[in-house]
Amino acid sequence: MSDILTPNFGESITSATVAAWHKNAGDPVVKGDILVTLETDKVSTDLEADESGVLEILVPEGAEAPIGAVLGRISPLDGSSAAPPSVPLETREKPASGSSLPVTGVPEQKPEKKTSSPDQTTSGKNGKTEKESSPRFIRKPMSPLRRTIAARLVEAQHQAAILTTFNECDMSSVMELRKQFNAAYRERYGTKLGFMSFFIKAVVKALQEVPQVNARIDGTDIVENLYYDISIAIGTDKGLVVPVLRDCDRKTLPELELELASLAEKARRGNLSMQDLQGGCFTISNGGTYGSLLSTPILNPPQSGILGMHAIQERPVVRDGQIIARPMMYLALSYDHRLVDGKQAVQFLITVKNAVENPVFEL
Repeated sequence: MSDILTPNFGESITSATVAAWHKNAGDPVVKGDILVTLETDKVSTDLEADESGVLEILVPEGAEAPIGAVLGRISPLDGSSAAPPSVPLETREKPASGSSLPVTGVPEQKPEKKTSSPDQTTSGKNGKTEKESSPRFIRKPMSPLRRTIAARLVEAQHQAAILTTFNECDMSSVMELRKQFNAAYRERYGTKLGFMSFFIKAVVKALQEVPQVNARIDGTDIVENLYYDISIAIGTDKGLVVPVLRDCDRKTLPELELELASLAEKARRGNLSMQDLQGGCFTISNGGTYGSLLSTPILNPPQSGILGMHAIQERPVVRDGQIIARPMMYLALSYDHRLVDGKQAVQFLITVKNAVENPVFEL
């Protein structure tokens, strides 16, 4: 028999919530099967079966379990431990012919016959009867991840003097590079030539020119970072996560794209580690992937700046006295005004704008 335990997630995490069981109680499982998804206030993770057997569930979905708690057990298939009597045989997978999975020892439970009853009715207008209305709302507990997102957003609003300044960026040059070199780029490096790597490099340059944005307030001190670890906001079905790309000043465009793709896949699967989420000094959030035209992003504490990217849209602009259509993107920089002055914020955005409009690119 093998116990399924709540793992130690490190840091200050003392418990986890059972987000979902991927097998039913009494189901046969094979070593390596994903059994359960756990969520903490920072990460979510899947636990796999350490051995083959029959699953017994001790902690139901939605319940919180401390580190080290027994969530369930895997009993051997030799008949020494059967599924809990409360689990109907029909809910388990039936063994194929010749399978060693025992089916004796558990009385067959026939489903109760449900008698149909007429729809409940209420008196409607003019004395007419109407079917009873559907529920008006559903109440369910917030997941640990959603609770943490909510708490951190409120914390950012309360602890920092957040101000947002805007500019716009002509995406013509980057889009032309993608059109011209994307196929060769993918063949050579095994990844697409995306927009995000250009913006990461532009942000690194701006942080180097305006170091106040690459700093944070700690009590009465200012802590200025001498590294360039950039957090990238990624939306998932379970909420927003912000993994970190390390040492972006030392990496090439393809290295950034490959690492970003890896982190995005881990985020979608819920496999981000604590290390993936810690230590960023500035955040980039691309609301344009969802069609957002303009927004005011909220700081990611304890960072002092976040860049909001938005949808690319053809708009009329003036070039050499002529009105022409260009693919434009609005940029938004939210920053902690306690630390960063308006002049520095504008300088930061202009540096990002110029770097993207005049990209440095090598195939």
